[in-house]
Amino acid sequence: MQKERPVSLVLDNGTVFYGKSFGYEQSTNGEVVFSTAMVGYPESLTDPSYSGQILVVTFPLVGNYGVPSGETQANGLSVFFESEKIHTQAIIVSDYSFEYSHWNAQKSLSQWLKDEKIVGIYDIDTRELTKILRENGSMKGKIVFENEDIDFADPNLINQVAVVSCKEVIHYGKGDKKIVLVDCGVKHNIIRCFLKRNVEVIRVPWDYDFNNLEYDGLFISNGPGDPNLCDAAVNNIKKAMQNDKPIFGICMGNQLLSKAAGAKVYKLKYGHRSHNQPVRMAGTNKCFITSQNHGYAVDNSTLPEDWEPLFINMNDGTNEGIRHKSKPYFSAQFHPEASSGPTDTEFLFDEFVNLL
Repeated sequence: MQKERPVSLVLDNGTVFYGKSFGYEQSTNGEVVFSTAMVGYPESLTDPSYSGQILVVTFPLVGNYGVPSGETQANGLSVFFESEKIHTQAIIVSDYSFEYSHWNAQKSLSQWLKDEKIVGIYDIDTRELTKILRENGSMKGKIVFENEDIDFADPNLINQVAVVSCKEVIHYGKGDKKIVLVDCGVKHNIIRCFLKRNVEVIRVPWDYDFNNLEYDGLFISNGPGDPNLCDAAVNNIKKAMQNDKPIFGICMGNQLLSKAAGAKVYKLKYGHRSHNQPVRMAGTNKCFITSQNHGYAVDNSTLPEDWEPLFINMNDGTNEGIRHKSKPYFSAQFHPEASSGPTDTEFLFDEFVNLL
């Protein structure tokens, strides 16, 4: 029998859910968000875009395939994860599988959470919780163990990009072309996608002025939190746009490129976090199934005349990417590198590399 310590999830509207702990046992707080992905919890938990957030997984059974090893390649990239550590504040599931089975599993999800000091709760009615989040929007929440009450906290008031970005310049690979990668919280599979296309990557901190470096193209990564707190990155992107070198952005990169162009960004009610978001390429009937993780969106109505939407979300009509009408600048709000998720849109990496 497992030892089951009771724990509570308290939302900032006063709603309380009672569950049981299967991770690290210490009260924590953050923004409560939900993902409808059926698989991929190792990738989601190590995605820096979840920094400061409490992740609710809507798929009822979690943990059944365990967790792979944390081994790294010679270049320092994780073999199986999307960064060096877990970035969520906590994970909330309905039914946790204490038994796991997978050819690649090295430990249980429970043990991994305990090793990384991350809270995990199960036996929560995640359907009801998700209904509340859809109705009210993403909410502040706290996970409280007995006699350990803490205050609510809004992670969007903190520059989360600065929290997760690298602190020094890092080089990867030797290729025919060289790109600068502005690290706003980059997922490792983005770097892997460039390396397998024979591209040299110079990874720089989010606020690093890269404009004096020699490079063939600029890439702006995904990342967590409010893009309106990243003015230093926006100003560097504006300077880069004066030399007409190709620019490609993903997720946060879409929002920062849009802000550099002069558009505005706003917070979505509950965001897009799933493997099954349909997007349409603007001006065509081409539709793609995409992996997404973001809480902010670009306001299409504020795009300047020389810019236009590149992709549109088929569920709610929000922006999923932009492009310049004459210069080689474009972006995607979704994750074409997937990991985990569908790989329908990985061709965007090829299009960017072909522009270099």
